[in-house]
Amino acid sequence: MDESRPDAPDTSDTPGGSGDDTGATPPWHALEADEALRRHDAAREGLSSDEARERLERFGPNALKPPEKAGVLRRFLRHFHNILIYILVLAAIGTALLGHWVDTGVILAVVLINTLIGFVQEGKAEKALDAIRRMLSPQAVVRRDGERREVPADSLVPGDIVYLQAGDRVPADVRLFETRNLQVEEAVLTGESVAVEKDTAAVDEGADLGDRRGMAFSGTLVSFGRGTGVVVATGGDTEIGRISTMLGEVESLETPLVRQVAQFGRWLAGVIIVISAATFAFGFWVRDYPLDEMFLAAASLAVSTIPEGLPAILTIALAIGVQKMARRNAIIRKLPAVETLGSVSAICSDKTGTLTRNEMTVQALMTGAGEYGVSGVGYAPHGDFTRDGAEVEPTDAPCLEEVLRAGLLCNDAEVFEKDGQWVMQGDPTEGALVTAAFKAGLSARHEHECLPRTDVIPFESDHRYMATLHHDHDGHGRIYLKGAPERVLELCEHQATADGREPLRADEWHASMDAIAARGQRLLAIARRATTAEQRELTYGDVEQGGFILLALVGIIDPPRDEAIAAVADCQRAGIRVKMITGDHAATARAIGEQLGLRGEGGTLTGQQLEAMDDDELARAVEDTDVFARTTPEHKLRLVRALQGNGRIVSMTGDGVNDAPALKRADVGVAMGHKGTEAAKEASEMVLADDNFASIAHAVEEGRTVYDNIRKAILHMLPTNAGQSLTIMMAILMGLALPLTPVQVLWVNMVTSVTLAMALAFERTEPGVMGRPPRAPDTPLLSGFLLWRIPFVAILLWLGTFGHFVYMEEVLGVADDLARTVAINTLVAGQAFYLLNLRLIHQPVLAGGELFRSRAMWIAIGVLVVLQLAFTYVPVMHTLFGTTAIDTGDWARILLFGLAVFLIVEGEKLVFRRMGWAGAGISRCG
Repeated sequence: MDESRPDAPDTSDTPGGSGDDTGATPPWHALEADEALRRHDAAREGLSSDEARERLERFGPNALKPPEKAGVLRRFLRHFHNILIYILVLAAIGTALLGHWVDTGVILAVVLINTLIGFVQEGKAEKALDAIRRMLSPQAVVRRDGERREVPADSLVPGDIVYLQAGDRVPADVRLFETRNLQVEEAVLTGESVAVEKDTAAVDEGADLGDRRGMAFSGTLVSFGRGTGVVVATGGDTEIGRISTMLGEVESLETPLVRQVAQFGRWLAGVIIVISAATFAFGFWVRDYPLDEMFLAAASLAVSTIPEGLPAILTIALAIGVQKMARRNAIIRKLPAVETLGSVSAICSDKTGTLTRNEMTVQALMTGAGEYGVSGVGYAPHGDFTRDGAEVEPTDAPCLEEVLRAGLLCNDAEVFEKDGQWVMQGDPTEGALVTAAFKAGLSARHEHECLPRTDVIPFESDHRYMATLHHDHDGHGRIYLKGAPERVLELCEHQATADGREPLRADEWHASMDAIAARGQRLLAIARRATTAEQRELTYGDVEQGGFILLALVGIIDPPRDEAIAAVADCQRAGIRVKMITGDHAATARAIGEQLGLRGEGGTLTGQQLEAMDDDELARAVEDTDVFARTTPEHKLRLVRALQGNGRIVSMTGDGVNDAPALKRADVGVAMGHKGTEAAKEASEMVLADDNFASIAHAVEEGRTVYDNIRKAILHMLPTNAGQSLTIMMAILMGLALPLTPVQVLWVNMVTSVTLAMALAFERTEPGVMGRPPRAPDTPLLSGFLLWRIPFVAILLWLGTFGHFVYMEEVLGVADDLARTVAINTLVAGQAFYLLNLRLIHQPVLAGGELFRSRAMWIAIGVLVVLQLAFTYVPVMHTLFGTTAIDTGDWARILLFGLAVFLIVEGEKLVFRRMGWAGAGISRCG
């Protein structure tokens, strides 16, 4: 039987959900309240205790099911399953076989530290579901056995009658059948800036979540009024339960860097095994080297090729990026996200509280004298008034000043400064009116002293207005009225103008209403009427008699932050597409999108339009469209997946529970620190401490810098390691003595990794880093220009090291220890001079003083010089490493070779720039 039809009887044991229109779940928002009661075999008098107990056994507790978790040991051990870890273990085994126990201990320590970091991060990520579960209400007020009582919220069952009042967190999904000025804040589910007015009417089956006014959803907050309804869904069947289920099913993606390092590790492991085995076989069977000597030579070759310091440098580069981002208000929760930000090509952002402040602001005042614009954002009373582009003083515009005074007096909100921030208490729309009055220099205390409030009719959804009665100290009475424009216009006979009052021109005001609404602004009308000194009470009859003078229409919106507008422009210049995905109305989303500069060819798409699209249509639409409105959590998740399916690296920003699944699925989830829910924060890789979208642009810049520095470290370590390997291989192929012994190889690897390569992790941002397009996500860690640079520099280092060794032995006929000492210092000098080239990968380092901008680089070279002098001249080092002192002539050739490496690499940069690779090289290199 089709139970999704409203007229189908309820024969299922499932409580159903509040929003799924398919399958066996009735669309509760589309049913009349009495029908919802009938389907649950419930009455307005409530369930009996026995019936509630039986249903609790049948449906289960009103709680979200915790996810299944792997055991601690299993979670810990699976972090060892990584090709890079295998390479490190191989390096540790090699150094252990060579008897170099200190290096063995260091390498194994790196393995353990990396594993522990991954283990701890995974544990933090699992807190996202716990954060959603903590949002559920602990208590609920129900009617049982004909009496009103408070019960634990987890004991609620479908069919229970629940009472709601201001301050309550809704304990389950409830179909309302009685409301009294009920307003519910649903931003955590829909992203809407203001509370939603609730009523009891059924709505269309296809209504968006934010338009289901007869429903109150679990986890949302009652901000005003009272309501009563029947529980129609509990636990995992609620809207928030569906989000929790989605979040548990969403798989977090590997970051590009993790994928690239894994690919690089597999490639490097294969190369090492093949080269070491071939060299061993050639030396043992062709050159007749002794077995133990060839084994040590092959192990030396493997150790010289493995970049043991790379994992540590990766971690340090990422950690430095974390520190820099923290100073710019971007808190990184998961280390690899630092680099992933640098490759982001699409940012999907929630609107409310992310691109906007979630602070309603008056932007337009349409009076009988004309329209006035209001500048400024949020509750801070900083801004000006303009008319036709010219600034206006409110004191010079009586119509403007009067409507601002009326909005301040017919108002229950407060705006004040606290800890350096302007905050609001009360209704956001009323807060916007108070702020507008403050911008005109009006004082709430002074105005209330001049016109004290005598009586008030609070806002009620049935009447759609609020009215206040005031008397000045001379006894003159005045009634101020504000509310829905259509309702206020019905009560007005005149309109205020610069010359006094004149008959109301309703058609003109309706046209103005349409124009302001088209900008995405919410409308409010304000009016006044004089009354007698004797009137001390205000009744509905007093208001309903009409005779009011219309003062103005007020256009209110939650506008974009100024810094967000600039940040969006920065992202677009960097080749990053910004997409706004919100649960708000299409007109509002379109207006905000236009102000932000989001002008995709596809216009604005709504959730209902997305529902009608298949995956192929959505894949095309998501590239052409920048603004999506009236979206659900499923829509946000689907949009993120569609962008990823198009090959984009996606960052998702948001602050609500409704954003959590998409935040988790995105390559980089970014949550708001101040106004974001714990669920959003725990599902994210990054949290913005200042809730400022502009901080994302800064984080992208730092992410690109981190990736540049990691590439620089690889560009330094691989050529130098390859140069060592070539030197050893050529010696074996030619039947010569080894230019570097295994212990000497370990020394070179250690001192260059600790000094030179490590310095690259501290490099400053290269010029023009935000002028590049994002790199393609499938770009390997080594590609294009890097595949040229690595062998090019490796051959240079091999020629100098091996050539100098052969010259010393064959031409000068010196002892092996002297020839090796000269060869090692030649290799290290070449690495040090090559480090200077890497200040900028493609651009010349001598231009603009770039060579001297890196303090860490020069410190590293200074430390290396001290270490090499000790290596060459300290007697104990001679004993440990088989070295000896060298003279100034040797040093002259060594330094001349280092300088030659520097000049040749700079010349190589010049050639490629002239070939047109100055900018393309960046993208070709990834």
